This record gives sequence, structure tokens and C-alpha cells, in this order.
Amino acid sequence: MTSLLRIELRKLLPYSTFWVLLVLQCFLLFVFFYARGNVMVNGQMAGAELYQFPKLWMHLAYVSSFLNLIPGILIIILVSDEYAFRTLRQQVIDGFSRANLVQAKYSVILLLAALIAVYVVFLGLGFGLFYGNNTGNETSMFTNVQAIFYYLVQLVGYMSLAMFIAFLVRKTGLAIMLFMAYTLVVERLIQWKTPDGIDQYFPMKSLGALTPNPHAEVEQLILGASEVLTPIQALMPVVLYVTLFCFLSYQLLRSRDL
Repeated sequence: MTSLLRIELRKLLPYSTFWVLLVLQCFLLFVFFYARGNVMVNGQMAGAELYQFPKLWMHLAYVSSFLNLIPGILIIILVSDEYAFRTLRQQVIDGFSRANLVQAKYSVILLLAALIAVYVVFLGLGFGLFYGNNTGNETSMFTNVQAIFYYLVQLVGYMSLAMFIAFLVRKTGLAIMLFMAYTLVVERLIQWKTPDGIDQYFPMKSLGALTPNPHAEVEQLILGASEVLTPIQALMPVVLYVTLFCFLSYQLLRSRDL
């Protein structure tokens, strides 16, 4: 997979759209977390609690999850461009298998998820050390940092779904619309008619359970209580969904002309 990643990087590094969306993701992560900490709650800035270790990591993972569509859209663009410029066909002619093509894109997904997660860790450390009231709290600095690992898995899940949709549709605009429609609307409508004991295992609800709202009790008072998996419980369903999306992507490539 390392050699496949090197080939993908040769295509990615000169690609301006890749850098624009990656910088946009990083910029918006900073803005979202900064803005959330400057909200007034009961006459006090929310940042006093938000930027305090170890609570910071859960808050940061939750806020960051609102921007998962951007990496997904980036993956759709990368896959769709392969069809537009017929590079997939050329790679098969050069001796790559269809499984290699999926593995190459999955290696990009893992790399992007890792880069964003590392950036989020540094973002958390920066806000916690410079803006948080963490005097004498240094020993708990990395307590609950596993929330960022769950966020990384969530990113992989979103991008794996985006990859599958891109292989399914092939057209950039249509794939992005389908991706956004399913993640934001379609599954929620299905959940509305499905018992909680079942819909908690649906793809987007399982992914959402990896980064729960730190103030879930307030959310439940407003929207009503519902059954939701804990992050550790959601991990296995999400891994299974990622495997399924990769397998379906391979089946699409194997059964279609490039």
C-alpha cells in the first residue's frame, strides 16, 4: 500500500483543489472551535470550560465532526477526476488490479484522516494551553484524548462512504449532491420512522455516536430521549461499514468498464 500511496501523492501534491479544501478544513476547524468558546453562557464566556483539560478533547471532537463533509467532498472530487481523465483505465493498462485502485484511494483516506486528526490534536493543545484555565491541571492534559481517535475513525467512515458514492455515480456534482443528501437528510428521514433500537446501528447515526455531544442531556431535554451507542460500542459497526463501503467500491470497479 505504501507504493500505491506514493503514486497517489504524485497526483495529489500538484493538485490545487486538494490544497484549497485541506486549508479550508483546517481554517474552519480553528474558526468553529474559537467561535464556540466565545459564546456567552449565563454571563460567562464558554471558553472557560470549553478549553479546559480534559473536557476539551470531547468538545473539540464534537465541534470538528460538523466539518466532515469537506474531506468527503474532496474524496469525491479525486475519484471523479480519475474517471474524467481516464487515469483509472490507464493504471489498469499499466498492470494495476482493480483492488489496487481501491487500496490506493483508501490509503489517501487514511492519510487525510491522520493529517486532520493530528492537526486537531495540536489545535486542542494550543487552545488549552493559551486560552484555557489549566493551571495545575497539566497532569490531565491527555486524559480523554481518545476522543480524537474516535474522530479519526469517524473521518475514515465519512470518506469511505464518499468514495463508494463517487465510484457508484462517477459524476462529481451528482455524487456530491447524493453524498450530502444521504448524510444530512435521507437517513434522518428513515430514522424518524425506525425504532431507536434499530436506527442506532444505521451508518450516519453510528458515525455520529463516535463524537457525542458533551451536553447530550440538554439536547435530549429539547429533542427527546433516544437510544444512542457509546463511542466504544459504535466502533465495531463503523469498522464494518468502512469494510462494506470498500468492498462495494471494489465490486463496482470489477463489474464495470473503466
